[in-house]
Amino acid sequence: MAATPPLPPFPATSTKSLKLSHSPLLLSSKNRSNFITSCEIRRSFENHRNWTIEHFSNMNNRDSIHSNNSNSFSSSLVSATASQLPMKNSKKVVLFYSAETKSLAYNIASESDAIELRSISWGKFPDGFPNIFIPNAQGIRGQHVAFLASFSSPAVIFEQIPVIYALPKLFVASFTLVLPFFPTGTSERMEDEGDIATAFTLARLLSNIPISRGGPTSLVTFDIHALQERFYFGDNILPCFESGIPLLKRRLQDLPDSDNISIAFPDDGAWKRFHKQLQHFPTVVCAKVREGDKRIVRIKEGEPKGRHIVIVDDLVQSGGTLIECQKVLAAHGASKISAYVTHGIFPNKSWERFGHDNGESAFTYFWITDSCPLTVKEVMHRPPFEVLSLASSISASLQI
Repeated sequence: MAATPPLPPFPATSTKSLKLSHSPLLLSSKNRSNFITSCEIRRSFENHRNWTIEHFSNMNNRDSIHSNNSNSFSSSLVSATASQLPMKNSKKVVLFYSAETKSLAYNIASESDAIELRSISWGKFPDGFPNIFIPNAQGIRGQHVAFLASFSSPAVIFEQIPVIYALPKLFVASFTLVLPFFPTGTSERMEDEGDIATAFTLARLLSNIPISRGGPTSLVTFDIHALQERFYFGDNILPCFESGIPLLKRRLQDLPDSDNISIAFPDDGAWKRFHKQLQHFPTVVCAKVREGDKRIVRIKEGEPKGRHIVIVDDLVQSGGTLIECQKVLAAHGASKISAYVTHGIFPNKSWERFGHDNGESAFTYFWITDSCPLTVKEVMHRPPFEVLSLASSISASLQI
C-alpha cells in the first residue's frame, strides 16, 4: 500500500484552527506500550482530502495517524491523542544494600524494573573487624550504582564506610548514597566550649567520598533534623533532601475523617520544617515553657477542640515530648490524637510507651517510615503503629 502523502503546507495567512468532525482516526504503531502523545494542528485546510500526523520516538520507531475525508474542512481544531506512546527509557541502577536495609532494598526494587539488586558479603575477622567482599566487582563498570545505607550505630557506620568509599572507584558511571536517616542530626550545634557537633563530623566524612567517573556522589536523605545542616556538606557531594510528608498526606486522605484533620507541631522547629508542606490543614502549634525546674508543653496557637489532631515531627527518641503534647491537646478537647514522625528511633524499646499491649493507647495512629529498619522490625503489626514505606520515593530519587 502506498504511503499516505504528507500534509501540504498551510497558507501563511491563515490564523484559524480546524476540526476533524466526521473522519475516524486510525492509529498504527510498532510499539504500543506505555505512551501518551497529543498533537494539535492549527490553521486551515483548503481542499485537502488526506492528512498525516507522524510521531517519532526515535530513529527506529515511527507512529502515524492517517485520516481520509471527502469533505473540505472549515476552521476549528484537530487534536489527536494516543494513549500508548513510548516513554523515556528509565535509568538502569545497580543497588547494593547493607544487612539492615535488605527488606527496604527489595521493596525499592519491586517499584521499578530499572533497579537491579546486588548483594555484598558482610563478614568479620576473628578480631571483630569487617571482612567485606563485593562479588563480581568488574561487572558494575560503566553502570549507575547506588548503595542503601543504615547508620543505626557507630559500629555499622564503620562497616559501611569502606564500601561507600570503594564503590565509586570501580569505574562506575555514577554513584548515589541513599541514607534515609542522617543519625547525628540532633547534634548540630555547640552550646558550650568543648561541645562536639557530630552532625558536622559525619557530613565531612560523607563529603570526602571519592568522585566517580560521573562526578561527585549524590546523597539522598529524608527530613534532616536541622535545615542548616545542608550547609555542612562539602562540594564533593550533592545532597538531595527528600521528605516523608507526601506519604503522610496520602495516608490522611484515606482516613474516614479526612475532612476533620488538623496538624499539630510540638515546637517552633517542627513548624519551620513542615508547615509549608501541610499548609492546607488547620494547624496547632505547641511550645515548651519553663516553670521552675520543669519544662511544660502548652498550646501557643490554634484550636484542637473536636478535631482529629496529628502531631508531626521529624523524629522521635524517648517520646516524652509527644506524650506531653498528647495530654495538652486532649485537655483542650481534641476528639482523636495521632502522631507522625519520619524517623522512629526509639532507643531502648521506648516505643513500648505507645503500644496497645498494656491497655488502650492515647494515640489512634502512630505513623513512621522505614528509615530505621531495626525499629520497623519491632513495631510491625503492633497497633497503633503503621509503617509508611519510603520505597517509592527512593526509587524515584534514583532516576534523578
